[in-house]
Amino acid sequence: MKNLRNARKEWINRTLAMVNVQKKNLKAIKGYLKEGSGTVPQIAEATRISGDKVLWYIAALKKYGEVGESEKDGSYFRYMLTERGLVEDSGDHEDSSSEAV
Repeated sequence: MKNLRNARKEWINRTLAMVNVQKKNLKAIKGYLKEGSGTVPQIAEATRISGDKVLWYIAALKKYGEVGESEKDGSYFRYMLTERGLVEDSGDHEDSSSEAV
């Protein structure tokens, strides 16, 4: 077992680092949306996360009912947290929600 752990140590560390970045990004996006709705470019600029990644996170949050579309702002939809998104974000369960989006 020790040999297996050592052999996979680098892979495990990379995966944990990736999950931590995802959690940080989700927290930043949801934190922005707590203040009000926003478009993908607005969220990307405010959180300093690339637009393609913000869109990817928004799509995942929308799929799980934590974010919904609001009115259109020019060519972009505005997104806002749903009640579920507010409830999911308010608990102290960061370690229990270790799903990678």
